[in-house]
Amino acid sequence: MTKIIAELCQNHNGDIKILEEMVHAASDAGAEYAKIQSMHSSELTHRERFDDGLIEGGKIKVIKRPYKAEYDRLKKLDLDEKQHQLFLDYCKKYKIKPMTTVFSLSKIEMIEKLGFKMIKIASFDCASHRLIEEISKKNFEHVVVSTGATFNAEIKKTSAILKNAQKKHTLLHCVSIYPTSLENANLSRINYLKRITPNVGLSDHSNPEINKNIVPAVGLYLGVELIEKHFTILNKDKTKDGPVSANPDQLRELVNLSKLNKQKLMTYIEDNTKDYKILLGQENRDMTSTELLNRDYYQGRFASKDSKGNYVFNWSNDNL
Repeated sequence: MTKIIAELCQNHNGDIKILEEMVHAASDAGAEYAKIQSMHSSELTHRERFDDGLIEGGKIKVIKRPYKAEYDRLKKLDLDEKQHQLFLDYCKKYKIKPMTTVFSLSKIEMIEKLGFKMIKIASFDCASHRLIEEISKKNFEHVVVSTGATFNAEIKKTSAILKNAQKKHTLLHCVSIYPTSLENANLSRINYLKRITPNVGLSDHSNPEINKNIVPAVGLYLGVELIEKHFTILNKDKTKDGPVSANPDQLRELVNLSKLNKQKLMTYIEDNTKDYKILLGQENRDMTSTELLNRDYYQGRFASKDSKGNYVFNWSNDNL
């Protein structure tokens, strides 16, 4: 049966009490995993071109996302090592498996020491082969890699690194548009990824208020082994990721869908969309301008620092 990952992301707003309530709610809804994000505001990189952005000929060329505003936002959301341990304790208490996403080289050792067995690499680090290589050397049992806004050759190299290390890994089909419309779902990519590795899943960024669980349902029909869905217990206007997040009832519906056979899944799909084939798209396609802009911004958004305070990016040895 397909396993469901409740992506808690930053929907806890930095409040450890809300984090515990989220873990409890995710477990109660039937999710197999609860996942946090091991990012820290101190590792946010300042790249000046994003402070002002760039528009040429009426088209966005560089996203405008000023460093200070982003730092101030993230600072309130930081989870330190003690709070990571509390998260693990909550998962044990509420009988749900813990996961986290690693965003920088410096966090790998802490995550391994704390005892996380299953970790995730975000889409914008799928091509960070330095990070992938370091993770492949550690004692993690299962590495999950999102593939949004990543080129085929980069995905293949990442999978090859993990295969050579004999590391179990799952590639998640993902579209790095927030929220993802049905027309941009391109779920046929799942079949492409299955030719790289048999373990394939889906990271869904569609808006459940508009699209219900249609995108994950078609993913289930196509035979994914994991589905990651952002999750919130707050009103959806209270967090940045709220619009793409499932509430407890929507997550519970997704868990129930994961238990259905293909015939019943198709009934759900046909009852809730006029033409599900629009979700399939193409196995190979050019990225949209939105995906390319997001790739440009998010690659290098976080980096470790060396003893001199220089950034050490996930894909580069230049500063080591």
